[in-house]
Amino acid sequence: MTAALRASIVVIGDEILGGFVRDTNSGWLAGRLRTLGVPLDRVATVPDDPAAIDEALRAELARARPRVLLTSGGIGSTPDDVSLEAVAATLARRLVVEPTIDARIGAAIARSAGQGAPVGQAQADSMRKMALVPEGAYLLGDTPSLAPGVAVDVDGGSARPRGATIVVLPGIPAELRRITLDTVEPSLLRGRGRPRHVVEITHRYPESALNPILHRLVADFPDVHLGSYPGRRCTVRLTGAAQRVEQAAAAVRDYLAELDARPGSPRQRAAWGRRWS
Repeated sequence: MTAALRASIVVIGDEILGGFVRDTNSGWLAGRLRTLGVPLDRVATVPDDPAAIDEALRAELARARPRVLLTSGGIGSTPDDVSLEAVAATLARRLVVEPTIDARIGAAIARSAGQGAPVGQAQADSMRKMALVPEGAYLLGDTPSLAPGVAVDVDGGSARPRGATIVVLPGIPAELRRITLDTVEPSLLRGRGRPRHVVEITHRYPESALNPILHRLVADFPDVHLGSYPGRRCTVRLTGAAQRVEQAAAAVRDYLAELDARPGSPRQRAAWGRRWS
C-alpha cells in the first residue's frame, strides 16, 4: 500500500515569538489539512534566522514521506525576510530569478513611476529580492501577488513515496489563505488524504467525572482518537472511521445518561458551572 501523504508546518517570524503578532496561519492550515484528511505531524515556530529555519526544515524533512512542508512568513523585501534564502541553503541550491515574479515586480515599479512616485535603485533592488527563489522552485498556479508562494520538490516531490515538497507561503493571513485554496490544495493536497469522521459531545460535568468511560474507550476503541477538553461545557472529541466513532459516541452518551440519572448530578453540574463564573 502506498504511504499516505503527511504534512508539517514551519511558522517563521520574530514578531510571533516576541508576542507582537498572533499566529493564525498554522491553525487555519491545520483546519484545512484536517478537512482534506492529510495528517499534520508538527507545527514549529522559529525566528527570522537562517540557522533556525534550517534546523526546522531538516527536522521535518526527516519525518515519514511523502510529505508536504508548508512554511509561513519571511518572503518580503525587507532584510529580515530570509525564508527563501534559508530554504535554498538547506537544499544546497543556488538562488535564481523566477521570471514571472520578476516581471510582476518590474510592472509594479513602472506603475509607481507612472503615478509620479518613481522607485529608486536601492528600493527596486530590495523589491526584486522577492523574485530570488531556490533553483528548481516553481509557482503552483497563476496568482497575482508579488509574493505568490513557491514550491520546491525534494527527492522527486511529494507525488513520490519517498519525496517531499516545500511550499514557501507569505505570512499575511489573507494572502496565505488565498494561495493555499487556489493553488496549494488543488496542486498538492486535494485527493491525497483520508478524511476522518469527527463527533463532538459536550457536557456540564467536571472533566474527571467522565474518566471511567474515557478509559473504557481507550481500551475498547484503540482506533478512535480521543480528546477531552475542559470548560464550562466540557467537550469530548472522537475522530476516526465513521462507524467506530459513532459506536464510541453512543457509549459516551449512554454514560452521560447514567450520570444524569444519579441524585447528586444536578449539584455536581452546578458546582462545576460556578468554577467558570
